Amino acid sequence: MHPLFPEILPYSTRRIRVGGGHELYVEECGSPSGLPVLFVHGGPGAGCETYHRRFFDPNIYRIILFDQRGAGRSTPHASVEHNTTADLVADMEALRAELGIHRWVLFGGSWGSTLSLIYAETHPENVLGLILRGIFLCRPHEIAWFYQQGTSRVFPDFWQDFIQPIPEGERDDLLRAHHRRLMGDDEVARMASAKAWSLWEGRTANLHPHKEVTDFFGEPRVALALARIEAHYFLNDCFLAPNQILRDIHRIADIPGYIVHGRYDLICPLENAWELAHAWPLAQLEIVPEAGHSASEAGIIDALVQATISMPGRLGE
Repeated sequence: MHPLFPEILPYSTRRIRVGGGHELYVEECGSPSGLPVLFVHGGPGAGCETYHRRFFDPNIYRIILFDQRGAGRSTPHASVEHNTTADLVADMEALRAELGIHRWVLFGGSWGSTLSLIYAETHPENVLGLILRGIFLCRPHEIAWFYQQGTSRVFPDFWQDFIQPIPEGERDDLLRAHHRRLMGDDEVARMASAKAWSLWEGRTANLHPHKEVTDFFGEPRVALALARIEAHYFLNDCFLAPNQILRDIHRIADIPGYIVHGRYDLICPLENAWELAHAWPLAQLEIVPEAGHSASEAGIIDALVQATISMPGRLGE
């Protein structure tokens, strides 16, 4: 089984000003002359973690990580102003130009898979290949599955903590109820909602409990950005047309890809990956038998690292 590559430090960090008053944190690791790969983090709003650098052989890849608008070390923190899917795609293009990259590989999980697919469908000429995990196609039934009824039936104990900040009379639309509090002026209510929202995601991400994951999602700064930005996106159907990703999948028909998905992913169910793989001719789907949603699970790590090892061969590098 493939582990992560050894810990590595960036050889370059910078901040890039983009539209709407946002400034993005960007770092590069590995080989400056290597195959460019962009790590596209999840959420939206989660930000990058140091272990995200370690899915790639630093002798082969030029590894680029960035925190999306409002997330991680980007500023302003937790901001939903001028923060849409189109803005993030434009930011990725600005980053590509800033770094002088002609074409790159995209590596994204969960919301990162969504944004990678939308970017690739918008700019297929700039994408060499895609490595995706925990597929999220941003359709209304997927959002309802996790935030209204679906995952709640498997984790009724954790669900009680998610709905606790919301009065019973508002629980018929939990997304809107949490959104009101997350965008409101009551700081106590805002933070209670953020903590409940983020911990619900952290507690359900792994097949087996993973303290480090739960601790990350429970950190107040992470929780606030994740909850506010996710609620903003999900209330607006992620600023996408109905079924946009599968509708436009023909645009990446000639781009090779790997899809890694945990059999027991209860945040983004396996049918999402199944539908994507059957619509995308050059995608290779690997279903990890003993895994949930998180990128930190051993089986998911193994499959993703194997994909990064195999990708240069598929590209003729």
